[in-house]
Amino acid sequence: MARMATETERPGSRTGGVSRSNGSSPSSWGLGDGAAIPWEYAPAPESRDVVTIKDRYGLFIGGKDVAASDGQTFMTINPATEEPLAQVARATAADMDKAVRAARTAFRKSWGSMPGRERAKYLFRIARILQERSREFAVLESMDSGKPIKESRDVDVPLAAAHFWYYAGWADKLEYAFPGRVAKPLGVAAQIIPWNFPLLMLAWKVAPALAAGNTVVLKPASTTPLSALLFADVCRQADLPPGVVNIVPGPGEVGMALVTNPGVDKVAFTGSTDIGKKIAKGVAGTNKALTLELGGKAANIVFDDAPLDQAVEGIVNGIYFNQGEVCCAGSRLLAQESIVEPLIEKLKDRLATIRVGDPLDKNTDVGAINSRQQLEKITELVEAGKAEGADFYQPACDLPDRGYFFRPTLFTNVAQSHRIAKEEIFGPVLSVLTFRTPDEAVEKANNTPYGLSAGIWTDKGSRILAMVRKMKAGVVWANTFNRFDPTSPFGGYKESGYGREGGMHGLHAYVRLEDR
Repeated sequence: MARMATETERPGSRTGGVSRSNGSSPSSWGLGDGAAIPWEYAPAPESRDVVTIKDRYGLFIGGKDVAASDGQTFMTINPATEEPLAQVARATAADMDKAVRAARTAFRKSWGSMPGRERAKYLFRIARILQERSREFAVLESMDSGKPIKESRDVDVPLAAAHFWYYAGWADKLEYAFPGRVAKPLGVAAQIIPWNFPLLMLAWKVAPALAAGNTVVLKPASTTPLSALLFADVCRQADLPPGVVNIVPGPGEVGMALVTNPGVDKVAFTGSTDIGKKIAKGVAGTNKALTLELGGKAANIVFDDAPLDQAVEGIVNGIYFNQGEVCCAGSRLLAQESIVEPLIEKLKDRLATIRVGDPLDKNTDVGAINSRQQLEKITELVEAGKAEGADFYQPACDLPDRGYFFRPTLFTNVAQSHRIAKEEIFGPVLSVLTFRTPDEAVEKANNTPYGLSAGIWTDKGSRILAMVRKMKAGVVWANTFNRFDPTSPFGGYKESGYGREGGMHGLHAYVRLEDR
């Protein structure tokens, strides 16, 4: 049986937890034995008034809001409060076909033959408008997805704008991106994005597609369609020609209707590995280009010469950022045996400072899980970890009475055979394993069907370079984690997909290269 953490359970918490019975601060804080925690954070809520959420949203096809062909809608809710936000049109296969035809018309009549310098002007406009309306987008993103406002404000929206700035610069320079070749747009790009980074994933896909001269049909996730539909307003504000960008929310089956539509030339998908496999089968035997960015089970490797305090911050950022709902989350911590005990002590002390609660409070570190379904999946896997014998720890914190919340969770004494060490949890759950030698660390890190990302913490540059050569991961961070830049490519190997997004590699996915 799993051994529970032994600190006192705090009364009044929703699902239990642990707290220090004497109210003292953690010893690693250096405040002295029995010293009181020096401060508490007062509520700092962001105003909801900066964004206007309509009661009903249509599909954005051909530059216009239209109802679904069968008139059906679905409700999107705030995962932090379980309150409804808006009714959204539920696209059908016929709507997808209509959007593809609108995108094809725009490609033939204007966008595909437009000079790159003219396309760049539109992308620059979009980037500028995203910056001007950044607070509006940040609040909407947090309300619709549950992520903390400080993350949507400081990470998601700025990075989304940065991608449009970056690819606007490439729109008239494709001949330099591919020397000696002529880059031609593919045509109509079908893009399906997940619910964990709705606006950022939109930017990762739409910006390079437009810069290369393609038109887009985008299907956002059903639980987080609102930031994509607000982006439709940005397209109108930027005077983007009708049909260049089309946004069609709907269930998974209409996503497959989009993928298999014969009018589509390129498919880009970010999401689960299981759905990625279905999409790959759906485009097999066609001439459609395909990019897949799928799941991950990243290893964060800490050597005995690493600066532990810095490593702890990287570990926390690697797994508890965005509630752990990150495809490249560092969900496996591999710690060298000689330092695992002090590292875990420091990590537990740091977890005690994490604030879980209202996503719109600027002090919140971990917001709401995106949906009840995802919360149930996380809970089921955590229970499996306990049943398989791993040691379970959660810091004390009171969860809101409503909403889909889960405490930051730490498992130690985890075996490689445990489900929590093998399966993508997609939540704030960290599994700790140990190693003795660099070769053992590499073997354990690569012992996964995934290959999206990894992290290495060490004071030796030579060790970093030696480890990177052996890691089977698309991105390896050194002495940091979860750092992104529009100039840098991102993507995976094995069951984490293929193709790259970001940088010049991201452009390559949206062009057909011909000899001069």
